[in-house]
Amino acid sequence: MPKSKVRKKKDYVIAPGTRTPGSVKAGPSSPFYVAVMLGFMLVGLLWLLVYYLAAEDISWMNNLGAWNFLIGFGFMVVGLVMTMRWR
Repeated sequence: MPKSKVRKKKDYVIAPGTRTPGSVKAGPSSPFYVAVMLGFMLVGLLWLLVYYLAAEDISWMNNLGAWNFLIGFGFMVVGLVMTMRWR
């Protein structure tokens, strides 16, 4: 049986001028950025822990009621969003 011919694929060539100037990668994040990011997450966690354990003793926190969940999870979400820019 005759062998079929194998077609050669052309090499992929990037056309000059298609690279955008904004595609240059940034360097690593500073340690301060990482500390702030982790700080937001920890503050949110601590806020919820204090609310569950000692809200009856802290009058202003007890007056906030269910808003404590928004505050605690809000801090954690800010820290989570910051992780998207962390390098």
